[in-house]
Amino acid sequence: MLFGIGRGVECDLLLMKGKRVTILVGFLMLLFAAGKNGVRASIHEYNNEAFIPRFNSFFFHGGSEGLYASKNRETLGATHDDDNSKPLTGKSFIRFESITFRRPKEVAEKQNEMQQSTGVVEAIIFEVKDSNKIGRAYMNSNAICCDPALAKDGLCKVGEVIIRQDPDNPGWPRRLHASFEGKSEEANMVLHTVEINKTGMYYLYFVFCDPELKGTLISGRTVWRNPEGYLPGKMAPLMTFYGLMSLAYLALGLLWFLRFVQHWKDIIQLHYQITAVIGLGMFEMALWYFEYSNFNATGSRPIGITLWAVTFTAIKKTVSRLLLLVVSMGYGVMRPTLEA
Repeated sequence: MLFGIGRGVECDLLLMKGKRVTILVGFLMLLFAAGKNGVRASIHEYNNEAFIPRFNSFFFHGGSEGLYASKNRETLGATHDDDNSKPLTGKSFIRFESITFRRPKEVAEKQNEMQQSTGVVEAIIFEVKDSNKIGRAYMNSNAICCDPALAKDGLCKVGEVIIRQDPDNPGWPRRLHASFEGKSEEANMVLHTVEINKTGMYYLYFVFCDPELKGTLISGRTVWRNPEGYLPGKMAPLMTFYGLMSLAYLALGLLWFLRFVQHWKDIIQLHYQITAVIGLGMFEMALWYFEYSNFNATGSRPIGITLWAVTFTAIKKTVSRLLLLVVSMGYGVMRPTLEA
């Protein structure tokens, strides 16, 4: 498939089936990935990342998220000023911030100082179901960039990505440009916000077709936001789930406490262990809720809350399974008695 989307899914499935990572390794990987400022997800940052050759193009995967349609369907303007002046409350969007492309110095020096555009990088946004509208996939060809033959037929422009517009959704897949001027080594993409008016799984790729731009690096970031916050579409229901589970554990804990006090004379060691499991579950659900709530508000996962949530989850599972094991063996349930 285009840009290897299908192949990436197959690799993920193979990794899930073929490998089992230990708790220690997973914990260390989480620490390494989180860094000092938390784990970024809906805010995708690029730090001098390189482009990958693919067929007759070079591309960089800028991110992919599930996005819901905007609640307020007022269309954003196409200009830079309109993008920043429109209120974004209740909107779903992808915003390009401080995106900069840097090409090799030797490539820049070869260009004509007076030429207005000496290289173009495109940002392509599309819904996953429209991946066959990018390149010549619909013509059983692997080409992504336009060639002179297609340009002669008026299907595209030489040096640009081939895009077949969706008749049911005008303007999509969406294409944005950033151009190198003269001998400049850098090309900056203006601050731009693309509103999402249709629920779906969206992909972003940065692509250039000119082989002379090989070695170009990208830096900056893109912000992906749903109408209710930064949580991706596939994770948004989890915040509600953990909130309800926190209330359920609170109600269970209150009920258990009342019964515990009522029958305090008959309490055995097993009841204390059950109390510990309920308490751990209450803290676990509350921490996960606050973790997702913070993620939804800021676009980043706080490392502290995440680690505590994972820790309480591991402890609760361990204690509850040990409790199940000892109860199955009769500990705390049967009492030794003297035969008559």
